[in-house]
Amino acid sequence: MMCFHRQCGATLIELVISVVIIGIAVVGIMMVFTRNAAHSADPMIREQAVSIAEAYMEEAFLQPLGAPADVTCEAGESRASYDDVGDYACVNDTTGARDQAGALIGGLGGYNVAMSVTRVTLGGSPAKRIQVVVTHDGVNGLRIPLTAYRLN
Repeated sequence: MMCFHRQCGATLIELVISVVIIGIAVVGIMMVFTRNAAHSADPMIREQAVSIAEAYMEEAFLQPLGAPADVTCEAGESRASYDDVGDYACVNDTTGARDQAGALIGGLGGYNVAMSVTRVTLGGSPAKRIQVVVTHDGVNGLRIPLTAYRLN
């Protein structure tokens, strides 16, 4: 093949520049894949935290309202013996999610649950504000708050 007026092919410099550009593009794409793979469990952890918060809230809602001033824990009382909504102001499970009897639920050891119950007045009626906050040890910044009001 004879080329008289034009060059045929590519120079070594052009090939090296092409390889460098393609290498940079591949590294960028792989970084995106790595980041997505590393955070793929976050939605599952978030959904589990929401489910835990809803379960704790439902447990509190199934109890009677109790006296309007009652939002404190009684000495020696455990969740199995809670008899009104105000008792749940004591819940602070920092070693994992627990069932109503206080036993640790398998596989949920990384979740932390805190509850607060405060007295409020809504429309002139006494009520209690219940808040459940769920966090996870492995996910920084994950904080799922769930708030509800219980009226008589």
